[in-house]
Amino acid sequence: MLEDLSIKDFALIESDYLEFNKGFTVLSGETGAGKSILIGALSFLLGGKADVHQIRTGATEASVTGTFYLPPEENLLENPEEPLSARQWLEVHGINIENDRVILRRYIRDTGKSGAWIDNVPVTRADLAQFSSFLVDIHGQHEHQSLMKVSEHRKFLDARAGIENEVANFTKMYALLVEKRKQLQEYCATEGELERKIEMLQFAVQEISQAQLKKDEDVLLEEEENRLSSFEKIYSDVEAINNLFTESDNAILGSLKKLRRESTHVAELDKTLASLASRVESSFYELSDICDEFQTYAQNLVFDPNRLQEIQERLSLIYNLKKKYATSVNAPLSEVLVYFNNAQKFLDENSTENNLKAKLTSEISALEKQVLQKALAISAKRKETSKQLSAEVEKILAELGMASTRFSVNIQEKSGSDIEQKCGPYGIDNIEFLISANPGSPLLPLAKIASGGELSRVMLALKTIFARHDTVETLIFDEIDTGIGGEVAVAVGRHLKNLAQNRQIFCITHLASIAVYADNQIKIEKTISGQITASNVYQIEGEQRVSEIARMLSGDSDNEQSLEHARTMLKKFSGGF
Repeated sequence: MLEDLSIKDFALIESDYLEFNKGFTVLSGETGAGKSILIGALSFLLGGKADVHQIRTGATEASVTGTFYLPPEENLLENPEEPLSARQWLEVHGINIENDRVILRRYIRDTGKSGAWIDNVPVTRADLAQFSSFLVDIHGQHEHQSLMKVSEHRKFLDARAGIENEVANFTKMYALLVEKRKQLQEYCATEGELERKIEMLQFAVQEISQAQLKKDEDVLLEEEENRLSSFEKIYSDVEAINNLFTESDNAILGSLKKLRRESTHVAELDKTLASLASRVESSFYELSDICDEFQTYAQNLVFDPNRLQEIQERLSLIYNLKKKYATSVNAPLSEVLVYFNNAQKFLDENSTENNLKAKLTSEISALEKQVLQKALAISAKRKETSKQLSAEVEKILAELGMASTRFSVNIQEKSGSDIEQKCGPYGIDNIEFLISANPGSPLLPLAKIASGGELSRVMLALKTIFARHDTVETLIFDEIDTGIGGEVAVAVGRHLKNLAQNRQIFCITHLASIAVYADNQIKIEKTISGQITASNVYQIEGEQRVSEIARMLSGDSDNEQSLEHARTMLKKFSGGF
């Protein structure tokens, strides 16, 4: 429910703040006063088109803010992929509200820049419009109508038939059927490719398996190959090292022996040098051990051309496998092993491919029968309900001055064969509301209705019937009084009053016979100050309302006879005065 609206520098409105109540609210005023501006401001707030021409002359920015009350709900995320209410939408988008209220805010600047927020969270215009569709329905000749969407007709019919849960379960079953068909199609479409892939992987697994690869084997082999290929250089360097240790005139070990002896002697003379002498001694033994190891290495150093050839052949095999099954020759050997494991896994999973195909075919056949049977059952309930709905709509429209109007729910079976399944996610039916507003005229889609007044009355009739099932709390009717008067206007007012028992209703009207049914009345009037024209919006009650009703009756708000007539009507239809 819309609780308040703040408008600043929008069209002719400089600054207005309005609080709204439950029930039926009428918006009235003289022709040209700007009644449509208020609806335009609300439409702008709800995600409608933004244009710099909406900014009041002399201002740089137009803004509209509104507060909406959202009644508590249970089971918010029954179907998170398709929110069914404002609270579900907020839950899906991670927006938390306080005190069951949400604030919408939108602005547009003269630069063309615009912005929108849902409870201080920036949103796109598309998101704002989607969310707002759960809050307000604006019905008028040039406004968006939810019931004009053919896709919505199925939802309303299912709600009237009380089969929403049944259809939801059908949708899940249909989705499973679609998934099974997709799996089978993929198998069939790639059968030849799959066979080729299996053959290729079988060869790869066999080739890698025969190689008997070991982890990091290539690294160890490359190191050994490098040693064998550099045998002569290594032998020469080791011999030079051994000569430095023992054979040269200035052999390291011989010099160290002298150094050890002298340092030991001097340490006996001066105990402070004992630590240095100890270090010299340790160095002597350490280098002696190094010398022994180099000599042992030289003794064991043997060139084996056969081993070198063996290593090179093994590395050649490994490099070849890397070329085939790794990212490059220089890639780690682990990539080949990963390829082997993945290939083996794929072969294991597809070893029963023919059996899987047969299993899918059997499952699909069984599901198709279930889906078709369920779709036919749902269709039968829709057809039965459609007759009741048509009669209800025509009855209400007759009371609203459209006695000759015919309303019908067109239910056509989708095309296709039983094998292919002529079903969609919501059943076997294409559903559309049709109407003939004039005798002899053919039944046409609702969108073909040209008259705004007729369209509004059709919406009123449908909303009256669907009030219990529609989650939208606030309904706005524009141009509802076009081409009507007398008893018809009274009937329209009565219907709006009844509808407002469970909804918040706004109606722009020129007819006093509709306005007197309202629980609240808002007046819009135009003022001119110098060269500036402005629209003022304010709620009226008491004698102010009497005066406005009198003006609507006779055009004269001061005529005593009109004023008395206004008091009488208000007392009779709204309980006032």
